[in-house]
Parts: sequence; structure tokens; C-alpha cells
Amino acid sequence: MPQLNTVNRQFILARRPQGMPTHEDVKLVQSAVPSPSQGQVLLRTLYLSLDPYMRGRMDDTPSYSPPLALGDVIVGGTVCRVEKSHHDKFREGDLVLAYGGWQDYALSDGSGLQKLDPAMPRPSMALGVLGMPGFTGYMGLMDIGQPKAGETVVVAAASGAVGSVVGQVAKLQGCRVVGIAGGEEKCRYIKEELGFDAAIDHRAANFPVLLQAACPQGIDVYYENVGGAVFDAVFPLLNTSARIPVCGMISQYNGARDTQMQDRLPLLMGTILKKRMRVQGFIIGMDYGPRYPEFYQAMSGWLQQGKITFREDVVEGLENALDAFCGLLEGKNFGKLIVKVAE
Repeated sequence: MPQLNTVNRQFILARRPQGMPTHEDVKLVQSAVPSPSQGQVLLRTLYLSLDPYMRGRMDDTPSYSPPLALGDVIVGGTVCRVEKSHHDKFREGDLVLAYGGWQDYALSDGSGLQKLDPAMPRPSMALGVLGMPGFTGYMGLMDIGQPKAGETVVVAAASGAVGSVVGQVAKLQGCRVVGIAGGEEKCRYIKEELGFDAAIDHRAANFPVLLQAACPQGIDVYYENVGGAVFDAVFPLLNTSARIPVCGMISQYNGARDTQMQDRLPLLMGTILKKRMRVQGFIIGMDYGPRYPEFYQAMSGWLQQGKITFREDVVEGLENALDAFCGLLEGKNFGKLIVKVAE
């Protein structure tokens, strides 16, 4: 069903998922298109970003942001066009970066809206390489990882929106970069197109052995966004004074519990002490929001110079958002996953 002028399609949280979200958990409903009041704008969604953090917001558990209430629209970053404006800072037709969520239309009082740079090659980049994922990869690597020329940097989910930025920026710093991805096609992409020094398939039966061979000098920076078996293979290879930025743990987002977790904790804590490692989690908006201009200047310059490559995995139609999101949690996407909602 295409986007209409009179109907607002919305994905709402109908119940808490147990494991992978289903269409009974996240339902597509319809309502009337809202009308903006004085000081508000009506936003029409053009592109919707799908990101792993959204799964955590569906659970009723303490986190850095409050959980969604039942009946709430699923959250998400969006690129929107201003359809109607009763706000003095925005005009009809303006393209903006917003947080409109999984729906065709949203109202905003202007808080948090960011007009897109007219020089941006295409608007969807504001949700990927020039948006939250790129910002996350850049700041986690540069501020926490602090890569130095000649060091070995390993990144999981290396073909994704965050990992691909991490690896390419690390190469620009003069590092040896090893990417971990799922499948031959993704591994070939990160090595041949992104320029990583090595690519390891985490699905390989001898994955730990292959990773060790690719890191003969150990690992100085490990960018963590997966956890689970990938971290188990990385852990023995970490060097003294290694740095580990942690921006996600996608392997655990659907409630999977590792029975070895408690047994592993004393070894982890002891190694952090003995090797004087730095392990730091971060939330990009909360920890680095004011530094976005610093990132944007660097990344837009590299893009213009052809030093950074990116890939978008575009799904057509809002109605396909949930199925695409479940595929993201299973690693089926290839690049930054975006839903094209309207022209």
C-alpha cells in the first residue's frame, strides 16, 4: 500500500516480544493524518532508519531510555519533508532529520529537527554514513579507541552501517584493520571495496583460528557491537592496554542467554586488570551530541575526497518495516538498512 494524503499508517507496540518480534507484537494500524497547531509542523516521512537499539526499547526493562509503552509508535530516525508549517523556523518543502518513528506522518514542535545540508548527495545519507551510525562509529573509535598508526583494529559486523565506518576511519589513521562479518559476500566486500586488510567469516567452523592468524601482533582496539561468540574469539588476542568501545550487543537483543556468562566474568575482570584494558560503553547522543559538527566536517570531507565508501540496503514501503527489522537482527541486511517510505 503506497503512502496516502489522508491516512497515517503506524507500527505500534501491541505487546512485549518474547524473542524475535512478530506481527502480533508490532502491529500496523491506520489513523487520520494529524493537523499541526500553532508552533507545530506536519512531517511526511520519506526515509525510515532501522537500527538494532529499537529492539531494546520494546522490552520493559531499565535502560538508558525509557521503554515504549504499549500502544506507542515504534521509535526511529527519519528523513521527512515539511508538509504544513505553523512554525517560524520551517517552511513547507524543507527536508529535515527527525525522530518521527515508524509512521507516515508525525507532528513536531521543532525540537530536535535538523534541516538537511543542501550539499548532501542524497537525503538518506543523513540516516547512515552522515547520521547516527556514522557518528557512532567515528566517535567510539576516535575518542575511546584512540587508534595509533601501526596498531591492529578489529571490528565486528564490519559490513554494517557502524562497522564499515569504523574500519575505514581506522585505515585512514594508519592501522591494520581486520573485519568480522557473516558470509563470503560480506567478507569480500569489506576487503575489496572498503579496503580492510583482512576479513573473517564468523560462521566458519575454525573462526577463532582464522582470527588469530589475521592478528599476528594481537589486537589493540576491538570495536564491540555484537558480543557472544565473536567476543569469545577476540578476548584471548587482546593486547596490554587494549581499548574496547562498546556500542551494542546485537547477539543478545532477542533475550538469548549465554549459560557461560557467569563463568566468564571472573576471567574477564581479571584480564581487564592485568592487561590494563579500557572497556567503555557509550550512547552516542547522550555522550557526544555536541560534537556532531566535528564528525560531520571530517566525514563529509572524506566522502568528497572519495576516501570513504558506504552502502545502503533500501527496502521499499513502510508496510515491510517489521520484516526488514527482523532480518536486521538476524544479520540479513547488507549495509545501512533504510525503509524508503515515499518519494
